[in-house]
Amino acid sequence: MMLLVVLTCLLAGCLAQRPHPCSSPPLLSGSLSVSTQNEKLWMYAGYMYDALGERIRLTEMGTYENKSFTFDALLLFREGTVYEINKHDRTCKKNPLKADFHPMAIPKDASLLGQIVLGSSSGPGEGLLVNTWIGELPEKAGKFISTVTEFGCIPISTVYHTSQFGWVLTSFFNNILGIENPDQLNPPDFCLDAEMKADEEEPTDFLSLFLNKL
Repeated sequence: MMLLVVLTCLLAGCLAQRPHPCSSPPLLSGSLSVSTQNEKLWMYAGYMYDALGERIRLTEMGTYENKSFTFDALLLFREGTVYEINKHDRTCKKNPLKADFHPMAIPKDASLLGQIVLGSSSGPGEGLLVNTWIGELPEKAGKFISTVTEFGCIPISTVYHTSQFGWVLTSFFNNILGIENPDQLNPPDFCLDAEMKADEEEPTDFLSLFLNKL
């Protein structure tokens, strides 16, 4: 009986612990959407995220200033290269990538805004426990608000402010641990002979990556 009491107390103590900043799993895939406060940009994308190799693949569709676009990009941060891939025509553009790789994580200096349940807490499986954090973007570029799951640190949403678009909301869904087809994080064979082209404005962040091409 005493052992049961001790275990119950330990469990209650663990559940009552304050959430801590965390890192998302190093290999993730799923979908995301991006929308902006000024309503100029809306985007839906499938994504593959490899923090170990610092690689990201984005297959996007959306609208920018009421014009539709599609975009397939492979970002290789260690090589400083981004490939624009056209599977239909089997063509590929190779451009420099100046952006730094930032792992999906809650920085250690972020502050906890609160812990909530998405959905319902009335019954098992009806809700998802998440933590919302606020912090500074890299190089003090502004503030962000990020929500991740309490268990697993899976990204749910991130909001940050830009001068061009106002508030930018990125929402993650259908997340899966791991990458089903790792070959898609390597350049296709028809990209291997592509020559590096220096853009007038090299992409330095997530949004400028494809907006420079529209």
